[in-house]
Amino acid sequence: MEAKKILLVEDDPNFGSVLRDYLVINDFEVTLAKNGMEGFEKFKKGTFDLCILDVMMPYKDGYTLAREIREKNQEVPIIFLTAKTLKEDVLKGYKVGADDYLNKPFDSEVLLMKIKAIMQRKASETKPDSNVFEFEIGKFHLNSKLRFLSYGTEEPVKLSPKESELLKMLALHVNDLMPRELALTKIWRDDNYFTSRSMDVYIAKLRKYLKRDERVEILNIHGEGFRLVINS
Repeated sequence: MEAKKILLVEDDPNFGSVLRDYLVINDFEVTLAKNGMEGFEKFKKGTFDLCILDVMMPYKDGYTLAREIREKNQEVPIIFLTAKTLKEDVLKGYKVGADDYLNKPFDSEVLLMKIKAIMQRKASETKPDSNVFEFEIGKFHLNSKLRFLSYGTEEPVKLSPKESELLKMLALHVNDLMPRELALTKIWRDDNYFTSRSMDVYIAKLRKYLKRDERVEILNIHGEGFRLVINS
């Protein structure tokens, strides 16, 4: 599989090279730029799967660079790195089109998890079957557009938006792993301890709905995600 390409724009040379090496070790192809102007030149010349931008940089800050990138490309994911934790700065970042935000200093494994989650989300959005909205799940029928879950000929149950979206994602991955981060970033738009606990509550609700058909179960794959299994 071809390595995913990342544009890393970071004005601290030591931190930039350490982060680049860490991402290279984890099988990414990384182009490093030392300021916003150089970053935009490299962006125009290459094709990237994701951009990681430092916010505070000389010549051109991360917000300005993100705006310029967004004018050229609406889709490429952008992660901001910042030493500032002010709410206004975070909101400003999201307004110019950031997909995620990390405050320095951060755990490099958290960055890696965020990169993988964003890329999985982008891949699932381009899946042709993500437009499908009707599913047969054992004796159940799910209409995710109307949010109706029907059992046989009985009156359908109206699911909440998150219940419906979560069951749809499980159905799209039927008998296969649905990664936890994928659901958290796609449905909750965030991947942290609290949203993770919230998702577990929704999984428990779905299990309650589906228990009427003993062939259907949602398995917990420890540390990785869930599998919707329909036993024959």
